[in-house]
Amino acid sequence: MKKIILTFALFLLSIHQTTFAQEKVHKSDAEWKKELTQEQYYILRQKGTEYAFSGEYNKHYKKGIYHCAGCKTPLFKSENKFDSGTGWPSFDRHINSNVGFLEDRKYGMVRTEIICNVCDGHLGHVFPDGPRETTGKRYCVNSASLTFKNAESKK
Repeated sequence: MKKIILTFALFLLSIHQTTFAQEKVHKSDAEWKKELTQEQYYILRQKGTEYAFSGEYNKHYKKGIYHCAGCKTPLFKSENKFDSGTGWPSFDRHINSNVGFLEDRKYGMVRTEIICNVCDGHLGHVFPDGPRETTGKRYCVNSASLTFKNAESKK
């Protein structure tokens, strides 16, 4: 009986880890600089952006999951990626509660910034001009804020 309860508890833990966001990640600026590339640091920690059509994942169409480059939290599924023609990877939805939203009033306009809910890393912005047949949203994401894990990968 104890073995069944332990197996069930491990099963529930595995569901929790794949369904819900991880624990909040807090690191010093020096730790982030050490762990991230210069471009990743600029985008994730300083809210920068990469040039349009320059990112690794703009024309990337493999099946799998896009993760935060800072803390490895799963953020977007490849099945929700589409070519918006803007020059940045675009998705019509995010995974669970792993993406957060902030009001961005820079550059004389109001936009909705998207961040990783686990490490608060800047990902990009969300706009209401996505595919109407799905969510109508376009999550415009910097490639450098992401890493990718193939669906076939066992790791």
